[in-house]
Amino acid sequence: MRLFVFGLGYVGAAFAESLAARGWSVVATGRTPEARAAVEALGFSAVDPDDKAAMVEALRGVTAVLVTSPPTGEGCPALEAVIPALAAAEAFPDWIGYLSTTGVYGDFDGRWVFETSPLKAQSVEGARRVGAERDWRQVCRGMGLTVATFRLPGIYGPGRSAFDRLKAGEGRRIVKPGQVFSRVHRDDIVSGLLASLERPRAGAVYNLCDDEPAPPQDVMEHAARLLGVPVPPDLPFNALGLSPATRRFYAENKRVSNALAKAELDWRPKYPTYREGLAAILAG
Repeated sequence: MRLFVFGLGYVGAAFAESLAARGWSVVATGRTPEARAAVEALGFSAVDPDDKAAMVEALRGVTAVLVTSPPTGEGCPALEAVIPALAAAEAFPDWIGYLSTTGVYGDFDGRWVFETSPLKAQSVEGARRVGAERDWRQVCRGMGLTVATFRLPGIYGPGRSAFDRLKAGEGRRIVKPGQVFSRVHRDDIVSGLLASLERPRAGAVYNLCDDEPAPPQDVMEHAARLLGVPVPPDLPFNALGLSPATRRFYAENKRVSNALAKAELDWRPKYPTYREGLAAILAG
């Protein structure tokens, strides 16, 4: 069994490690010698995505493909590199997973969104994801390949949580009345990908998130109390000094439903709220 990962980042590495532990071989991309060395340091094979011949060999006989890299203004770089290589290698993976974002939904004023909700992306990044999702579905349908799309909210986990911001002195409680966000622990993304890998459905779209959308200031306060450090003071959303990126982030308010993944994949988040997730990170 062979996994190919385009973009071995935070989630991609965890997914690759979970399959490697099951005896899979893993190949992942790295555009620079340093990036490829980092891939190999994890025990995986590395390939330059711009090396067309090497990409063909890397994808020959591949069982599963995971795409994590974000699209650019020119489209999805993985689509441009992977699809021609798959065709040249005459490879037909059983499963292709594309990691997208719940940013494709845009703002719903705190209402619940589902996989069937209209896509009203407000940011450039969200609009690009809408296009990339569409392109992957169309191309894979034309080639007879199975692609599943996973829409992810804010990702946290070991080394990437409110704890790390507090320890770095960057913890803030930005308060915007009525604002909630969904989030998901990295390990719950991995378990969702594994569940889809075992039950592939062409064109499937899943929201992978926890069970409790919550105000971000509540998460920061809970993390501070677990660490035994002072809770950061409230910072009103309209305060001066907030970056444009932060303001764009807070412009979208929605609750994301994970009901479809639960029903179709028999998936359940190990960390159904931020409380369980933060406790596990601290214990680890």
